[in-house]
Amino acid sequence: MAISPIVPTPSTGRRIKEIRINKGLTQKEFADSLGIVQGFLSGIEREKKTPSDTLLIALCNLYEISPSWLASGEGEMYRTPRRARQPATSPGGEGIPLLERIGPEFPHRVGEDDIRDRVALPEVSEGCYAIVAYGDFMAPTIRDGDLVIFRPGEEPQNGEVVLVTNRWGEAILRRYRVRNGDIVYSPDNATYSPFTPAPETRIIGTVAEVWRKVKL
Repeated sequence: MAISPIVPTPSTGRRIKEIRINKGLTQKEFADSLGIVQGFLSGIEREKKTPSDTLLIALCNLYEISPSWLASGEGEMYRTPRRARQPATSPGGEGIPLLERIGPEFPHRVGEDDIRDRVALPEVSEGCYAIVAYGDFMAPTIRDGDLVIFRPGEEPQNGEVVLVTNRWGEAILRRYRVRNGDIVYSPDNATYSPFTPAPETRIIGTVAEVWRKVKL
């Protein structure tokens, strides 16, 4: 399931520090992994700075942290028992398709040339597909090289990350926003600008999970 926005509380910074210490990372190492500067992380841990919901979602995705624990301190720190974050390729034809390209007739027509490989992932529902993200448009939530799992055919909720076509028909990742009744597709990286849909824009799918290789 996609992670909903997380509302930080005054004690969220202490829990973020607990995660870092639990992982055995320095402030610099932890900050680098999240795409932020060490000084900002230090301010968060000292509860002088407030982390954005985007940063909290990225942290949960990267380190398998339970959003409810991060928000309230209740329950278990980790979403699941500690598991490797590296997906296994499945040469036997099992697993979900890792797409090389997304054709104009997707998902009604998917050819073998469209599929790069198949990946076996735990607890991923049938009907999902995977792509490899490129660029830093959705950083720090989704980074270049991340494996993105998406589900086609669902109506996105406000704030969810979707795979959508741009004006050239390319599939790109953006956050689905509804503002005053108007739809806007926004990058998480503030360096880039949001855009409003054109008549030819179509939503390909809604992001369900993000997988990232982490060096331990």
